[in-house]
Parts: sequence; structure tokens; C-alpha cells
Amino acid sequence: MTLSLIGTGAMSQALALGLKQHHTLEVVGRTKAKAEAFIQAHKLDATAFDMLNYEITNKTIILCVKPYALEPVAAQLRGRAKTIYSILAGTSIEHTKRLIDAHHYVRVMPNVSARFGASMTSITGDESQQEEALALFSSIGKALWLGSEKELDIATGLAGSGPAYLCLIAEALADGAVKQGLKRLDALALTQGLFAGFGPLLESAHPALIKDSVMSPGGTTAAGYSALEEGGVRAACIAAIEAAYKKTL
Repeated sequence: MTLSLIGTGAMSQALALGLKQHHTLEVVGRTKAKAEAFIQAHKLDATAFDMLNYEITNKTIILCVKPYALEPVAAQLRGRAKTIYSILAGTSIEHTKRLIDAHHYVRVMPNVSARFGASMTSITGDESQQEEALALFSSIGKALWLGSEKELDIATGLAGSGPAYLCLIAEALADGAVKQGLKRLDALALTQGLFAGFGPLLESAHPALIKDSVMSPGGTTAAGYSALEEGGVRAACIAAIEAAYKKTL
């Protein structure tokens, strides 16, 4: 499939690096020079285009611009696309329809792990495109079709923003080990190993069951877990998802 990525920001970069193994790419920038620089910087086998008067007719578009830039970008596009895959957080399909003409509209929320083929991508929209959408975004990790835009907005606060939350936790855990006397590089190496092994572990069982299997009575894990509860980590995580979701409204 030929995919046209409109935008040259961080998410466009992550998607391009993940999708280049499976699809032919076109990169559309504010100028052709900007698109060419993006292609060169990320060693892509792709074609560069200027956004001004870019012809989208019968093309599969992945819209990767910032939400605030949608209107001025849309004003430069010409024609009727086959499908618009929009990754714009908090931007409804109805709003996109008013600005860009297409046969099909799908909202998608990948995350930056797409660059490693390890994104967790949430998808909703035109159900006739469900099979294509799941196949397309499963090529950069895992993909889940959701039943409504509200659910996708909630998922944005979880899987879309989640890498930032986990980075905060990873950094804090490493800092805790350094505080107790572990060398910084050793603490980071242990944290990286912990997170690398946790994904398969989480897929194997419910989080509560994993926690119970690790936590011996009166042991080190129980002591550390109690400190996390006292610090309000659980409540803060719940509040983070609520705050992120409300930002999309």
C-alpha cells in the first residue's frame, strides 16, 4: 500500500520508521525541502511533496499534523482522498469531514513505540475500513478497534500518552536505586531490563495476580508496595487518565 504521511513531526517520524518496512511512503511537508530533509534524516525510501496544492485524490492519507494546524493544512489540500487516517488527539471525525474530503474517515491513536514496531494503537471510525485499519496498524505493533470516539479519547490518555507516564515511573525507580547507593548506569540498565521483561509478563496474567505472585508476606516487595500506596501512586495514575481524557473534550 502507498501511504501519504502529512506532517513531519515526532509522530510522523515514529510512524514512518515503523511503516517503511511494509509500505511505500510519501512524505508531505510544509515545503518540499522540509519533506526531503525529513526523508534524508530518517533514511527513508520515500517521495517528498510540498503541502501546497497537494493532490489527495484516491490516496490513503495518514494525517500527522498538530490539531491546531488542521484548518490551515486542510485548506492547502486538493481532491478527495480514499481514506483519511487521523492521529489528531481530541479532533472528531465530524470536524475533519468539514475540512477534508474523503470517502472514508478513521481516527487512530498510535504511540511513539511505532518506530520500533511496538505501538499500541487504538482505532475507530468507518467500520467498512476496520479490516484494512487493523492490518495497517498491526504492522507497527498491536492494534485495537474501539466502538466509539469517546472510547478512543479515553484510550488516548492511556496508550497514547502512556509512554510519558511510564518514563516518569522508570526514572523515579532508577533514582530510588541511586539514592540507596547503586551506580547510575547500573540503575538504568536494571530499569531497562525490568521494563523489557514486563511486557510479556503482563500479557501472561492479570496485574493483580502477577503482583500477588511477587509479593511474599513481610518481604521486600510488600515494603516497597506499601510505600507506593502511601505515596498515592494508584490514585495519581487514575487521575492522570482522567485529566488526559478531559483534555480531549
